[in-house]
Amino acid sequence: MDKLAEIMAHKRGEIANRVRPVRDSELERLGRVARPSFAAHLKREGGLGVIAEIKRKSPSAGQIKDLADAVEQAREYYNAGADCLSVLTDEKYFGGTLKDLWEVTDFIADMRRDLPCLRKDFMVHPVQVVEAAEAGASCILIIVRALTDDEIKPLHEAALMAGLDVLFEVHAENEVERALQHDAQIIGVNNRDLAKFRTDLEFSERLIPMIPADRIRVSESGIFNPEDAARARATGADAVLVGQSLMQADDPEELIEAFHQIDEYV
Repeated sequence: MDKLAEIMAHKRGEIANRVRPVRDSELERLGRVARPSFAAHLKREGGLGVIAEIKRKSPSAGQIKDLADAVEQAREYYNAGADCLSVLTDEKYFGGTLKDLWEVTDFIADMRRDLPCLRKDFMVHPVQVVEAAEAGASCILIIVRALTDDEIKPLHEAALMAGLDVLFEVHAENEVERALQHDAQIIGVNNRDLAKFRTDLEFSERLIPMIPADRIRVSESGIFNPEDAARARATGADAVLVGQSLMQADDPEELIEAFHQIDEYV
């Protein structure tokens, strides 16, 4: 069993006791709650958008910043000028919790700022969409490789009904095609192979040009410095999703500013 299959099997077991029917009326009620647009914040004029990720550990990197406080990390990213946040809510493999998302979005509300948050997790059932919306997220993740089209459709529909954007994550040509068949508006190319956890920006270089320019194109993982960001930008990426390098940076603001100004170097 590859790592992604292992994670998905665990996730299905983890949420089994939370699975229940999700009514359209419940989703429509959540859709009436005002929340900042994840998509709109990524269309940064004259620069590369930055999704700053709160991630304590990962199967590939091990411990990244295991004692990190989610709110303090969000405060650093907020002060650094991140365009959006990504909050890991998977506990076993990434050291996050749904409580982290609640606390981060409460902090943002207290600051009276629009800073959209992605619930970064392995989504398999619409009940997780409800959890994300209730916790203040503006976007959920759908990993195309991990799901059948029959599983993607209700997740996508539930998210749209709840007023959430969806980041479709792809890692191969056929997955780009599948995402487009679901009318994905935000498509992220994961430079890390979730089966083998090998990372290579070549995946963005090959796949991002396949994504229509009217969609938001994101390069995910393997962005450690301005040179990596410039390489992603040269493929046509509108934004980068950055976790490990920002979590470990002495000065996240300096790194985010360098990413924002990357057009000067492309």
